[in-house]
Amino acid sequence: MKSYRIQQNDAGQRVDRFVSKAVPALPASLLQRYIRTKRIKLNGKRCENRTMLAVGDELSLYINDEFFAPASETENAFLSARGPVDIVYEDGNLILADKRPGLVVHEDDSGSADTLINRIQRILFERGEYNPAAENSFAPALCNRLDRNTGGIVIAAKNAATLRVMNALLRERLLEKHYLCLVHGAPDPPASTLRGYLLKDEARRQVEIFDRPRPGAKTILTRYETLEHSGSVSLLDVELLTGRTHQIRAHLAHAGHPLLGDAKYGRNRDNRENGCRFQALYSYRLRFLPDERLEHLADLGGREFRISPEQIWFYRDFVSGNFK
Repeated sequence: MKSYRIQQNDAGQRVDRFVSKAVPALPASLLQRYIRTKRIKLNGKRCENRTMLAVGDELSLYINDEFFAPASETENAFLSARGPVDIVYEDGNLILADKRPGLVVHEDDSGSADTLINRIQRILFERGEYNPAAENSFAPALCNRLDRNTGGIVIAAKNAATLRVMNALLRERLLEKHYLCLVHGAPDPPASTLRGYLLKDEARRQVEIFDRPRPGAKTILTRYETLEHSGSVSLLDVELLTGRTHQIRAHLAHAGHPLLGDAKYGRNRDNRENGCRFQALYSYRLRFLPDERLEHLADLGGREFRISPEQIWFYRDFVSGNFK
């Protein structure tokens, strides 16, 4: 038997979700059965899987010791992430990090522990702001993601309450996200909002865009504005009105203006000629729309954060005339 005293980072979540994080070795089927047969109790009484936890609650698990395995080296992989974190903004609740192209946000098929989230967790651990041994179910987490070869602002939550707020704001589209990108050709008109329908192919790890609804396809809206045009290349500001996998890359390619350097949706011959190692796409502006939930988070409502275009590799090359 093992008991957990519910802390601030544990509160506000369902019993079954807490246990699945605190005891990851416990199969989901057994978890549901143990709740049903009262082998998992809240404050000494029967509970339901949907029962919400509060600070100070005591959750007792009358289950086999084999499920309470000590933390493995894999679970503490953040300790081996040695790269830097470029911080755009930080307070006691969150970090806005500038992820550089080539860095993955979470571990992928390569198995490398040097990811953005592991770098952030290591830094917080070294500062004494994060101690995994003192946490039952929470670790600092990313609220949004970027592709490996896309750079820009990624939000990391330092505590569970902030993670819930950020996830809600993203879900309700209360964060404005702008991207800077270089595309082939000159979009006509120079500014517009594109509507399409995105169908994800999990096997190929690719998406396809259609002009009309398709079964299983999700509506996407992509707003763009041409900032400059030089030769056969245009610099765009793109706002994501919906946030789907590879949306900007696939949607602009479907419109006839693929991103420079995009090996999946772009033009390989043109990419080779321009010498782009990464797709020319950067999440460079993030604005928090006013919302009462942000009042307790450094009053972020209405605030905008940005990365200067001069710090973005492809913008420097563009203004220098290095792209054809």
